[in-house]
Amino acid sequence: MSFVATFNHLPLGDWARRAREAEDGAVRASLARPTLSLEDFAHLLAPAAAGHIETMAARAQRLTRQRFGNVIRLFAPLYLSNECINNCRYCGFSRDNPILRVSLTVDEVLREARALQEQGFRNLLLVAGEHPRFVSNGYLRDCVSALHAEVPSLSLEVGPLETADYAPLVTAGAEGLVVYQETYDRDLYTHLHTAGPKRNFDWRLETPERAYAAGFRRLGIGALYGLADWRTEALCVAAHAAYLLRHCWKAQLTLSLPRLRPCAVEFQPLTRMADRDLVQLVCAFRLLFPDVGLVLSTREPARLRDGLIPLGITLMSAGSHTEPGGYTGAGQSHVHRTERGRIVELGASEWAPAQQPPPAPTEQFHIADHRSPAEVARQIRALGYEPVWKDWDAALTA
Repeated sequence: MSFVATFNHLPLGDWARRAREAEDGAVRASLARPTLSLEDFAHLLAPAAAGHIETMAARAQRLTRQRFGNVIRLFAPLYLSNECINNCRYCGFSRDNPILRVSLTVDEVLREARALQEQGFRNLLLVAGEHPRFVSNGYLRDCVSALHAEVPSLSLEVGPLETADYAPLVTAGAEGLVVYQETYDRDLYTHLHTAGPKRNFDWRLETPERAYAAGFRRLGIGALYGLADWRTEALCVAAHAAYLLRHCWKAQLTLSLPRLRPCAVEFQPLTRMADRDLVQLVCAFRLLFPDVGLVLSTREPARLRDGLIPLGITLMSAGSHTEPGGYTGAGQSHVHRTERGRIVELGASEWAPAQQPPPAPTEQFHIADHRSPAEVARQIRALGYEPVWKDWDAALTA
């Protein structure tokens, strides 16, 4: 039985009601328990729990220090391609957006990775839109294989695949797989995903299990906050994480907390998640899952990221670019537009060969923390933590 079957029978309505209506006494009772249930987690998301943020934060900090020490792992996203066959109303890469697109060659991917290594990174997340013509399983395998000789830790955030298609990527050297459900609200999911294979809610929901069966040793999940009610989404993420911890227990699990950011599609958030809500959620996740990694990206501004570090964050991106070739300008010589799967060269009015610099491909979304990796590392040290650029090497399991 997959998580889809479990998900269909979850008492989400009851949990969501608790998360909205739990009174102070229920919050105190949940905080008094050494081990939390999903019902307790719902209480810690309630408006009444906002009055206990300091208590939650202190306990979350102690738990994080006990389980993870004083280290913050750093990683960088490396975008391979912004081609996509899906129409997602909130995404800059959406198929019908008239954006500038490119898929990097393997040599260009290596160029980007080496630039990131010069900045200190030894942990890379390879990101690509979903388009079988441009981002085939063979292309991904070639990228991973080329990078594996130089980069100790490689994870993927790409379109969902079958277990048999994931297996060659694991063999080539990929050890992590990240997939966001975006929203766990089925009706809203259908409304937001208007075309492409991503419309299949259940197929995406089962992706971590297929990845685990293929041999990935790290799994990452999350929701995109700003679509459905954040408390209900968090409860669904928690239920999903609890299932994976029971059934995919050989893999390490991470939870990401991305909030919607501006992008080329000019989509406006459907719901609001305030900074204080994000603080409350980080603390609640840490109290529910003491041993699960919590990921924070450059979607959030520097000051907020710094404040969240002591509350349970264990993995952060830094100096990020969300477009292919963003670190070195790789791929700019073959930037184009795509119409119905066909490459359309840029017209003279869009780019003349003598133009300097050439046009850059469109980014997936705008980041909020523009500090360099070195600046982020210095701030982590200033807060009493140690930035870790490498914590894994394939030689450990060779």
